[in-house]
Amino acid sequence: MRRIIVTGAAGFIGFKTCEQLIEKNWKVLGIDNLNDYYDVRLKDYRLKQLKKYKNFKFEKADIEQMPRLKKIFEKFKPEAVINLAARAGVRYSMENPFVYLTTNADGTLNLLDICRRNKIKKFILASTSSLYAGQKMPFKETLAVNTPISPYAASKKAAEAMCYSYHYLYGLDITIARYFTVYGPAGRPDMSIFRFIKWIDEGTPIELFGDGSQSRDFTFVDDIACGTIKGLRKVGFKIINLGGDDPHKLSYCIKLIEKYLGKKAKIKNLPFHIADIKATWADISEAKKILGWRPSVNLEDGIKRTVDWYLENKNWLRDIKL
Repeated sequence: MRRIIVTGAAGFIGFKTCEQLIEKNWKVLGIDNLNDYYDVRLKDYRLKQLKKYKNFKFEKADIEQMPRLKKIFEKFKPEAVINLAARAGVRYSMENPFVYLTTNADGTLNLLDICRRNKIKKFILASTSSLYAGQKMPFKETLAVNTPISPYAASKKAAEAMCYSYHYLYGLDITIARYFTVYGPAGRPDMSIFRFIKWIDEGTPIELFGDGSQSRDFTFVDDIACGTIKGLRKVGFKIINLGGDDPHKLSYCIKLIEKYLGKKAKIKNLPFHIADIKATWADISEAKKILGWRPSVNLEDGIKRTVDWYLENKNWLRDIKL
């Protein structure tokens, strides 16, 4: 059985990636520090699902803690690492930029150096479409991304640059996956889809930054996990977009949620946030060519599946803090 370490295993994307790896008969060691950036009950829920599988093990650890990481790696001896541990959220990165750099940049460096020392050749880094702010759409991987407009994006740029250094110097085979607006069941409660579903269901006014005309290349979490795992193939060094390739306005998402909940949204419009970008759209030609990947879940089906999950788990989700 092949062995892999997935950091951020109790996170939204980490959970689904671990689940798919387990189904593909990998022996998975999940690492997560279970921080309280958002309600830990969601992380506990995801972790509980993973612990049902015999070929999944979990270690509570922080990727910033090098001594702890060394012990975990020496004992488990993985052949690959998927780094999904990160401080996420554009707006919060303006409130506490320091933790974004230490986790997203320093934490990635810790993992890269452990891979070097232990001769682990394959490394995958989760990165972000936020790097493309201000560029011409659809966003292509060859675009210069030298103008990050948030500490979050800047910290991911730093992680990407360090990945290239370790590929160049030590021959690590590295895939960097730039994700585009991931959503789905058991999603993060600080992201718009989860919030909108909960607020509309409860009759609470939606906090909508801008007028809803901003568009996003929404990508269902199952598709993101699938593309991430496909990135385990040997590529040398590649940055690859994983996106829905079908942008939709935020206002359309709200209409879909209203439809599947059978309720009308109350909307509280707020000023557009300075660190947000007006639109995203992924050019996924590299993902198709190199990974043989394309998204399989359209927005309508994805929103329905997300609403259905919310309704099935409504009893405990009502207490989740947004």
